[in-house]
Amino acid sequence: MKKYKFLILFTVLILLSSAGCDEKGHTGAANKLTPKNNKVEVIKGDFIYRLVSEKREYRESEPVKIYAELEYTGEKEEIKISHGGSPFFFPISEKTRGVNIDYPMIQPLIYSTMVKGDPLRKEYAGSGSYSSEDDEDFIKFMKQIMNNDFPVGEYTVNGSADFSVITSENEEDMKLTGQIEFKVVPKK
Repeated sequence: MKKYKFLILFTVLILLSSAGCDEKGHTGAANKLTPKNNKVEVIKGDFIYRLVSEKREYRESEPVKIYAELEYTGEKEEIKISHGGSPFFFPISEKTRGVNIDYPMIQPLIYSTMVKGDPLRKEYAGSGSYSSEDDEDFIKFMKQIMNNDFPVGEYTVNGSADFSVITSENEEDMKLTGQIEFKVVPKK
């Protein structure tokens, strides 16, 4: 019986040590995530919303390429929509650190004409915020994100397209949401 306890304890210790730090001091946490979806497509009424990360895994200091598209597929050749600075939002959660990265948006009312089969597209270019009262590590992390230079970690993008369809009779509010994941791993 003692042999089995020792064998089990030894196996657990081996497994725990393999989940430790690499040679640069990064924890193995970012290596645990296998992103399920780096692309999502949501259909609602006459619209298709797409949220895409070009890769499931990026290397540290490699630009993260994310974009959103909104396509009109209805019967008319074109329609008019209204939205804030953009119909697209890219709020992100970093799972390793437990940090939510907001996606602030200017809020003027903008009108866009959508042509059937010709999607609107927006690329993610960084986001987030911090205050002078935040701790130094958080500020450093947020500055990297704001420059689209993601540190090692596991990320979930909770994207959306939020807009109103303008008709001669009324306005119909629309919101399409999708979620994708990606991770950033240490340079080799």
